[in-house]
Amino acid sequence: MPGYPVPTGMVRFPPGAVFTAMPGGSGTGAFTRGLSVAEQLRQGKQALFRRYKAKKFLAYFQSFSNTYGPVEKLKLLYDEALAVEDVVGLSIGTRPDCVGQSVLELLQGYAQEYLIWVEYGLQSANDATLALVNRGHDTQCFKDAVSATANRGIKICAHVILGLPNETGADMLYTAKTIADLRIDGIKLHLLYVVKGTRLETLYRQGKFKCLEQQEYVDRVCDFLEHIPRHMIIQRLTGDPHPAELTAPQWSLKKSETLAKIRETLEKRDSWQGKFCEVGMSRLRISDYGMRIEGRWE
Repeated sequence: MPGYPVPTGMVRFPPGAVFTAMPGGSGTGAFTRGLSVAEQLRQGKQALFRRYKAKKFLAYFQSFSNTYGPVEKLKLLYDEALAVEDVVGLSIGTRPDCVGQSVLELLQGYAQEYLIWVEYGLQSANDATLALVNRGHDTQCFKDAVSATANRGIKICAHVILGLPNETGADMLYTAKTIADLRIDGIKLHLLYVVKGTRLETLYRQGKFKCLEQQEYVDRVCDFLEHIPRHMIIQRLTGDPHPAELTAPQWSLKKSETLAKIRETLEKRDSWQGKFCEVGMSRLRISDYGMRIEGRWE
């Protein structure tokens, strides 16, 4: 999970969400090794070309909150990324409380020539959950960020975590339905897994937190998919924990198996994305890399 600057003042935990390992954040950690943005992209391009024969790329600003800072500094970083050959756009991970008018205007300008995604971490639409895990913002903050970003030519992706402490299946469906009502273009679903050195690990070892079992997570994903519109791009169905950092659950390392179980469960249900959201939905096929539309139900 990304690290970020967090407003203080929450009463349950010190600053930083309970599932976040500070200060490393997510991603490869290449910047901490002294690599420039351009060099990171050049190395990443080579790896992706070898594996997928990819020819065009989005520069993914993943770790921490990548709209948090002086707009002049952000522009230098974004410009550096877009200047790299075959980079056709940006995907920028951030928090809904870390984006301002000046940054959105900058991204709106880029969107006239490039594909620009902004990824907002919501995690849950339940304010009680957000307070419990010390996210430092509420659902209305996320809605305000989405509203401010809309109508600028910028694509919006929401991040959601399934299996947060105290959340029921109904709570997770409430998050799905909340997102379905907003102007969201894509979504990334994550399992809440326990990372070493986090406050969540302490709760887990004390028996105060229990991870979802694999089939339970699969069922929650399928429930979620059934309640979001078919136009919403599914960019991720589960996370990729680093084995050396993972405490639990160990099944989360079996990504291909989890994706296969999601496909099997949807087929057993005779179900698809948006089944309970709109009429006349598209079937989806799950590949190793996610989902794509295939055919239609009439």
